[in-house]
Amino acid sequence: MSGKEELKKAAGVRAVDFVRTGMLVGLGTGSTAEFAIEELSKRIKDGRLSDISCVPSSERTKDFAQTLGLDLVELGSQRKIDVTIDGADEIDPDFNLIKGGGGALLREKVLAQNSQRNVIVADESKLSKRLGSSFPLPVEVFEFAIEAEKGYLESLGGKVRLRLARDGSPFLTDQGNFIIDWSFGEMDDPSSVADCLSERAGIVEHGLFIGTASDIIIGSALGVKHLVPG
Repeated sequence: MSGKEELKKAAGVRAVDFVRTGMLVGLGTGSTAEFAIEELSKRIKDGRLSDISCVPSSERTKDFAQTLGLDLVELGSQRKIDVTIDGADEIDPDFNLIKGGGGALLREKVLAQNSQRNVIVADESKLSKRLGSSFPLPVEVFEFAIEAEKGYLESLGGKVRLRLARDGSPFLTDQGNFIIDWSFGEMDDPSSVADCLSERAGIVEHGLFIGTASDIIIGSALGVKHLVPG
């Protein structure tokens, strides 16, 4: 395991400390979140945790969690998720995030908005002074509107790229939508960018997560750091 993977694992393992017996847990998507999912399964199997149900944020996460024997349930209206553990592609000092590198931004945002606590896990390379400085912004778009939304994003500045699968075909989300990766550059005001994108009918969702993170766990060369807003 590389040094970076070790940092991811350390963050993922630490995040599971927020889970208590009897909780409903949201499971994020991505390599760092998978370290947390593995640790959650381990603690259930060895008896440190029990009566845990989980809501996966993607088909990838669902399949991974099933192989570990976790109890998976649908997102319901009667009970909010107690804690969601998820990764991020970029994190600014105000706890705003870019997410969606794994293509699960829509379901991840649904989980984030329906959770009592959102714990973000990442290695220190994901910390950034301004969003957009090191990672493009994923934008999920209906197929019908793909060319119109590419043009709209280009009109705002930066470059757009249709995300492709490994075989060269367009990457499709779990909802069957396309993703445009928008290299906009550093964002002075991520909230304003989020508002512009949310107003567009052809855009299903965007990867700006504003004010959703309650805790950030960072794996660093100096150890695991727990960051909170304010």
